[in-house]
Amino acid sequence: MGTLVLLHGLTGTPDMIHPLAETLCPPGWDILLPQGPFSHPERGFGWWIRNAPPDTPLDSDACSQVDLSLASLENQIPEGPLIVGGFSQGSALAQELLLTPNRDNILGIIVIAGKTARPMDLRIALQGIEPKRMISMHGESDHIVPMWQADETVSIFQDAGWNVTTLRHQKGHMVNLSQQQALIDWIRITAGIANND
Repeated sequence: MGTLVLLHGLTGTPDMIHPLAETLCPPGWDILLPQGPFSHPERGFGWWIRNAPPDTPLDSDACSQVDLSLASLENQIPEGPLIVGGFSQGSALAQELLLTPNRDNILGIIVIAGKTARPMDLRIALQGIEPKRMISMHGESDHIVPMWQADETVSIFQDAGWNVTTLRHQKGHMVNLSQQQALIDWIRITAGIANND
């Protein structure tokens, strides 16, 4: 029926995000959990690696890594309906898929504790895309990706006419499990599955 593509964050692995993906995946859908192509010096992997504060704009080297990560993702993404998202850095890469030919198959974007990697590029790309659905889950106490970056991402999609849902909580850089059912419901609606199925 479709594929849920969920991308881990910096220092993460597909195994780390697998339990969340299992709970979120709509009935009858497949799960794809790609691995970031860049090994992190401490643990796990990333979609880009740099020595700079997370809330600063990406430099040219980081943007080149984003492009390489996108190329690796494009080779893994199957045909058919897609819901794409991720945690933190992974959610930024999920948005970048809207700059690729896969954009026409994407029904919705999930941004958990994340930001937009290249805001201007995304704004331009969204001008040529039929508005779909986007959800943003973010904590008021997130000191890694501050709330202003989450709000910027929401504004980018709202300005492009997308149907945007925001889930806010008082916690930090994390998946807020007390809002997990709202996320599951959003995904099922986006997938076209009634909640009583």
